Amino acid sequence: MFPDFTHGPNKLNRQFADVVDLEKNPLENKDFRAECKQTLEKDGALVLRNFLKPELISSVRNEGLKQQHLAFYTDTDHNIFLSDTDPNYSQNHPRNRLVSSSKGCITHNQIPPESALRIIYNAKEFRDFLCSVLNELALHEYADAQSSINLHYASEGEELGWHYDNSSFAITLMIDSAKAGGEFEFVKDVRNADAGEMNYEMSEQILDGAIDAEKLAIRAGDLILFRGRNSMHRVTPTIGDRTRILVVLAYNSEPGISLSESARMTFFGRIE
Repeated sequence: MFPDFTHGPNKLNRQFADVVDLEKNPLENKDFRAECKQTLEKDGALVLRNFLKPELISSVRNEGLKQQHLAFYTDTDHNIFLSDTDPNYSQNHPRNRLVSSSKGCITHNQIPPESALRIIYNAKEFRDFLCSVLNELALHEYADAQSSINLHYASEGEELGWHYDNSSFAITLMIDSAKAGGEFEFVKDVRNADAGEMNYEMSEQILDGAIDAEKLAIRAGDLILFRGRNSMHRVTPTIGDRTRILVVLAYNSEPGISLSESARMTFFGRIE
């Protein structure tokens, strides 16, 4: 039904330095890593400008548009915790209030073998940099064939509603921004999930628009590292006829982990 590119060769034989601008982003430099780590810890977000070389932006964009017909589209209502509603709280409580998210997605095994995205994802230089900045001992790909690299599409009116992430970090790469809208907004350190401090009051204020969120100005070719477990965030609806295209590069701290079959059905519409 779908072409499976999971184990395909890199036909163009491109190297990491051919796709990433290492002059502007010297990933192996200790001082650069320390500065990135400090920014992420202080701000909760790190944007590496012009990470992808300009000529590769158009290549990956065209690749994504060519594959867009394969995307699985979802339009769901969920609470900000991405969990089941709780009958112990009222329907209007932040624990149960519903927001909308809608997007299209193609999966790791639909990414062409020669794609620059595979070169970035698999590069030891990249994983070493991420481990240093994120305080991880190692990063591993998902064991299933779908979850490691995902390409997300947001056409006019599509958005990601307010939510908290379940994972401690997210790594994304902007391929094409919308003409308008499609803005990444967040409020840093609203809750402390590990301590069980959920801060429902502030979450409600954010949902009501009573607290101004920070906006990240993200351009095509920028890499974003974000800690969203305790920072509430969203992407505003796309405005205009240009589809917002974003790559999610997902890793695990332990090897051999697969996304659950139920989650794959929800996000990808299939389990293989």
